[in-house]
Formats: sequence, structure tokens, C-alpha cells
Amino acid sequence: MIFVDMAGRKVPALGYGTWAMNGSTCERAVPMAIELGYRHIDTAQVYENEAEVGRGWVASGIPRNELFITTKIARTGNAAAQVAAGLEHSLEKLRTDYVDLLLIHWPSPSVPVAETLDAMARLKSAGKIRALGVSNFTVAHMREAVEGLKRVVVCNQIEYHLLLAQRAVIGYARKHGVAITAYCPIARGKLMGNPVVERAAKKHSRTANQICLRWLLEQPGTLAIPKAASEIHARENISIFDFALDAEDRRGLDALPGDTRLVSPAWAPKWDAA
Repeated sequence: MIFVDMAGRKVPALGYGTWAMNGSTCERAVPMAIELGYRHIDTAQVYENEAEVGRGWVASGIPRNELFITTKIARTGNAAAQVAAGLEHSLEKLRTDYVDLLLIHWPSPSVPVAETLDAMARLKSAGKIRALGVSNFTVAHMREAVEGLKRVVVCNQIEYHLLLAQRAVIGYARKHGVAITAYCPIARGKLMGNPVVERAAKKHSRTANQICLRWLLEQPGTLAIPKAASEIHARENISIFDFALDAEDRRGLDALPGDTRLVSPAWAPKWDAA
């Protein structure tokens, strides 16, 4: 496993994403992933699967302190009172008395980011979260939080893959010591069949998805949270730590067009240039 430093804590760079997994599928998948070696589990209030994640990790039998669990504040819950109440519900569902990382899922056009971060900081002081971060924040949003408000933001979770370069926000994050967690890291399968990716896959006797994930995790301060409901795909995703890309691979992969965004709902901020 590769680890990324977040405020002095070593976090597994490959996490297990649970977006769009619900009910018994999620409840079975979480202990399966843990048995395969995943120790970083990502969920969110809006996914409506925190209870299944909670039952799943408990069923695995692994001690809580061996897991890194992330959840995210619902888009409509950024006000201070909502942050506190929402986390209490999350902790109950997740069957834990703390989460390792709490993220603002989306920047709010109506609630000042200072209000949300202050509420999160109080929860951190109370021991209910170990670290706080953001998701879907642009450079402008990050600048406000990190430079304007002087808050310790350990992570920005963003859409990031070989088809979306994200140079501006990643450049800012690296300059200020903020980790990047990539969601949609394999571009929802759109890179399968890509000649550049497939060439590297054939060279290393790997799959296209494994090349995509390895490309991300070889970058400094970068994590990825692919979703895989089936054991075969979860095993495929975690089997990337016994090979490395070479300079030729990276030149080809880095040159792929990086302007394809897959996630941009109506409430999204004005994105930075790809």
C-alpha cells in the first residue's frame, strides 16, 4: 500500500468508494473489501448508505482504529447547527464515536464557508472528527478557506482522472500541503479501449483500470476512491502495488486530453479551467 500524509497521519492512498451502493449490496461489499485489504472507506450523508457501511465494517471484525472512515456533510447541511446534528446521525449510523475525516461535500452559495469550518473545528476539538477537509472546492474556495480563514484543510476530494487534468486546483493544493482525493478515478470506464492506456496495460500485463489507478497514486499527495461492488473488481483495484509505471508510460498518459468532466450537477460551482 502507498500512504499519504494528512496532518501527520498516514492514510492509505487507495480507498474503497461506496457511492451508489445501497442496501444489502453495500453491507456485503464493505466487509469483503476489508478482507481484501482495504482500510480506507469513503461514504457520505447523501449516499444514504452510512448505516450499511457501519454494519459492514462491524461485521468485518476489524478493530475500529485500523480503519480510516470518511464521510461528507450533505449539500443542504452546511449551516453550523446542521453540521453538528448531521454528524451525530452519521456517527450513529456508522457505529462509531468518531470519523477520521469529515468533508464539506459541496461549497454552499448561501452558507459562509467560515461557518461550516468553524462548526467542524468544534467537532474536532470534541474528538468527534480527527481531521476536516472539503470536496468539489475550486481554487477560489480553497484560497478562502486556507489563506483567508487560515483553516487546516487536509484534503480536497475532486473528480480527477486521466481525462480531467485539474491542473489549477491540484497545483494550489500541492503548494499548500492539501492532499487530493480523486473520485471517478477510472473515469467510469471511459478509458477502457483507449490506445495509450491499453498499450501501458499490455506492457505491464495489467488492466486499463489498474493503469489509471497506478497513474494517480504515483503522484505526490494523491489518493483515489474507486467503487467496486464485486469482489473481482475490488481485487483488481487493490492489486496495483507490485508494479510501477515508467517514464515512457507517464509521458503518454500525461499527454491525454484532460478536459472531460463527468460530474457537474446544477449546484456545482463555476469550475476552474480543466
